[in-house]
Amino acid sequence: MEAGVAQSRPLTAIGLRLLAALALTTLSMLVKLAGEQGVHLAEMIFWRQAVTLLVMIAFASATVGLAALKPVRFGAHVVRSVFGIIGMALVYGAVILLPLAEATTLNFTAPIWAVILSMLLLKEKIGRYRWSAVAIGFVGILIVTQPGGTPVDPTGIAVGLAAAFMVALISIQIQDLNKTEGSTSIVFWFCLLTAPVAALSLPFVGKAHSTEAWLLLGGIGLSGAAAQLLLTNSLRYGSAATVIVMDYTALLWATLYGWRIFDELPAPTTWIGAPIIILAGSIIVLREGHLARQKRRATALEEPLPPQTR
Repeated sequence: MEAGVAQSRPLTAIGLRLLAALALTTLSMLVKLAGEQGVHLAEMIFWRQAVTLLVMIAFASATVGLAALKPVRFGAHVVRSVFGIIGMALVYGAVILLPLAEATTLNFTAPIWAVILSMLLLKEKIGRYRWSAVAIGFVGILIVTQPGGTPVDPTGIAVGLAAAFMVALISIQIQDLNKTEGSTSIVFWFCLLTAPVAALSLPFVGKAHSTEAWLLLGGIGLSGAAAQLLLTNSLRYGSAATVIVMDYTALLWATLYGWRIFDELPAPTTWIGAPIIILAGSIIVLREGHLARQKRRATALEEPLPPQTR
């Protein structure tokens, strides 16, 4: 079993992550539509968390039982929730400020940030392969953001890169929580702890909406619930390094949604920069997998053989 993975099932993890990529892109599309309807970002976050909370209570009642929601490490849930709501605001903000494909592409820098976080937080030694991937990734970012040309909204770029940083950090937190907490419990406590915080903004930003806007808010909650469950379970059955590469399929959905719904196609620089960023992320993922296998082999060699196999 891989370190930090509750139950190692790589194919299941990959399938769940592919579905999560679709759910997250659908969520982003609905957020962008709701923004065009005049719904405030803070209100979107509240309804997303509130609807997801109700879905999780119903889901838990029908499956694992409400008793399974009892936390083992409540403090870890609190920390995850603080970072989670900040990350959510940044992800949604990038979607509102940028074209859908560009926002999605910047989110692909999460593996690059994960390498930097590993060095800073985990004191991990980073070799030439991963540093080379980081350098390649930043070349891709420069191409997508077009410095010196006709740039994409610089505020949107900053928000998108910050969002990717938070995605990397939160993935590490969720993988750690999976060691002691069930996936339903992780999503439930995230929603329960953050919905009241988001509700504090409603007297200032809440307003009456059209039927279409309310349907969009409901869709944001439902797709958010699906995405949370799929993401959390993908990290239960596979390591972040294994599954995060599946997130790149989101660009296909983002391009399709952008074309069919928002009548926008990615800029030529995005088509050039996105594969470079994806290449960088893939190098990181492959290297992480190679290092994990080396570590497992080294550990196996150090362990004494059982008597019957000596």
